[in-house]
Amino acid sequence: MHHLLQLKTSKRIVQISFSLIPVCSQISKHVYCSLSAPAIQPLTIHPSQFHTNLPEINRYIVSSNKKITSYIRCGDLNSALLVFQTMKMKNTISWNSILAGFSSKPGKLREARQLFDEIAEPDNISYNLMLACYFRNGDVEAAKEFFRKIPVKDTASWNTMISGLSWNRMMDEAREFFVAMPRRNAVTWNVIISGYVESGNLESALELFAEAPMNGVVVRTSIITGYMRSGKVESAEKMFHEMMERNLVTWNAMISGYVENGRGEDALKLFKKMMELEIQGNPSSMSSVLLACSNLSMLKLGKQIHQLVFKSPICFDTKVGTSLVSMYCKCGVLEDGYKIFMEMRLKDVVTWNAMISGYAQHGVTLKALDLFNEMRNQGMKPNSNTFIGVLSACNHAGLVELGIHYFEKMQKDYGIEVKSEHYTSMIDLLGRAGKLTGALDLIKRMPFEPHSAMYGSLLGACRIYKNLEIAEFAATKLLNLEPSNPFAYVQLANVCAAKKEWDSARRVRRAMKDIRAIKTPGYSWIEINSVIHEFRSGDRLHPELKNIHRKLNELEKKMKLAGYVPDLQSVLHDVTEDEKERLLLLHSEKLAIALGIISLPLSEPIRVFKNLRVCDDCHLATKCISAIEDREIIVRDTTRFHHFKNGKCSCGDYW
Repeated sequence: MHHLLQLKTSKRIVQISFSLIPVCSQISKHVYCSLSAPAIQPLTIHPSQFHTNLPEINRYIVSSNKKITSYIRCGDLNSALLVFQTMKMKNTISWNSILAGFSSKPGKLREARQLFDEIAEPDNISYNLMLACYFRNGDVEAAKEFFRKIPVKDTASWNTMISGLSWNRMMDEAREFFVAMPRRNAVTWNVIISGYVESGNLESALELFAEAPMNGVVVRTSIITGYMRSGKVESAEKMFHEMMERNLVTWNAMISGYVENGRGEDALKLFKKMMELEIQGNPSSMSSVLLACSNLSMLKLGKQIHQLVFKSPICFDTKVGTSLVSMYCKCGVLEDGYKIFMEMRLKDVVTWNAMISGYAQHGVTLKALDLFNEMRNQGMKPNSNTFIGVLSACNHAGLVELGIHYFEKMQKDYGIEVKSEHYTSMIDLLGRAGKLTGALDLIKRMPFEPHSAMYGSLLGACRIYKNLEIAEFAATKLLNLEPSNPFAYVQLANVCAAKKEWDSARRVRRAMKDIRAIKTPGYSWIEINSVIHEFRSGDRLHPELKNIHRKLNELEKKMKLAGYVPDLQSVLHDVTEDEKERLLLLHSEKLAIALGIISLPLSEPIRVFKNLRVCDDCHLATKCISAIEDREIIVRDTTRFHHFKNGKCSCGDYW
């Protein structure tokens, strides 16, 4: 797939209108001297000059209010507050403007309430801003009490209440307010339907959607989001194509929905169409398409999108920068990911996590841990995902004791709740290091029920260390949870085959066939000239297959002269040795590597991606090929990246 993309972006403009208040008749009601900044001298106006200075006073207040709003729009609350405190005259809009800044910032509830209490004559906007502030800070009970005390509740007050309850996943109460609401508008319907979508209750969202007297672009976009999250991609497509009007959020909902449902190519096609229609993308658009490039390992297209971002105002956006870091790391170009990471002006915890995970996935453990320490030194507080990256780094290097240290540290020193993902990582760490009993003990000691991924990790480790007893236990538990899971049968059969218990292996495969569990086929892919080439083991369809086989036969001879001996244990079938060697030579990653050698210049690394773990023989052969051909070969499997060069692998043969 090759798309030449064009992107036009512009800074997002948030419009806030200021109503000019009739000054002559209501000056005493709406404008008053500030007593909150005693260091500031009040504006001195002689009574005889009062009428003369009304336009000047009005211009002064409006200008100051615009400055406050401008600073708040840029996230600079301190500068906004400085302007507010130095104002000699203020009106209700001035107070509402600064209150909007404090109410939109989590953790500023006390300051917001203090400001609200100082407003001489709060209006509906003042009350609604304060109501939203309670919800934003998670104080739902205080919000309810405050709502009851609002003197005149307008439609916006009710909408804020429904929105706040929905945001806090309290949909039953939100529905009660919705039913009791005297008058509803389009926003009301949007809020309640979107709330049900966000809470995962698509059925209720669709019921209300059918009842709604108005179904505009906002509510339809919410339904598209709900369909996508429920895996109902065709329904989302139908809704999208039927819409007479779409906005950028609609396009983003479709693009991100495609990515979430594993349809990255459709996401990229839709993004290309969006660009052709000259619809300006925003950070969410770019993050979604970069994630699609990451999932599809489409480095060339990812670089094109990087160029588009670089030429646009969103190039400094933290979310976009983080997506670029992640894209380069996941496509095997760790150096470019780190370069972007270092050039980013603002980094949040997600940015740090992306780089730490990138190092971990590439097996650069020491740099991952150094970056974790640097993150802490710079005052950035790690979160749950940070430790998933750190534990992963320890896992890929077999650093069991250090992994246990960080596992305990995240609870004691940071108060981070240990989740199932952390336990899964620890089980994998112990299992890969051969500590199968320790991994099993950790599963039994967990404070919650183990899930299938944990037994899957343990089962995979049993295959490596040929432990049939624990493998049978893990497979039984896995099948109890997921009776049709083919992985349990395949891995158990592989353990039996590795121990040369062929009858047992056949019985397991027969049982798998009886329940019609379908094994995930192994395949590899490589990008050449912006085209993805996919291979299955023993592939017979690729147009270059004749040349690929010729190259593989040539490589096999050279490898054997160099001392390569095929690892026949990687073929878990009871066939002759010659048949095993032939099966090994035609593994999907070897086919992809051969095409890369034929097609790519010597200066360009060969990047191959695989949907399963690299087998022992392919790992051994790729090391040998990298030395014979003097090529850098990068292989990403489900576990990590392997960098092969000069007959060695970055994993140190531990993966």
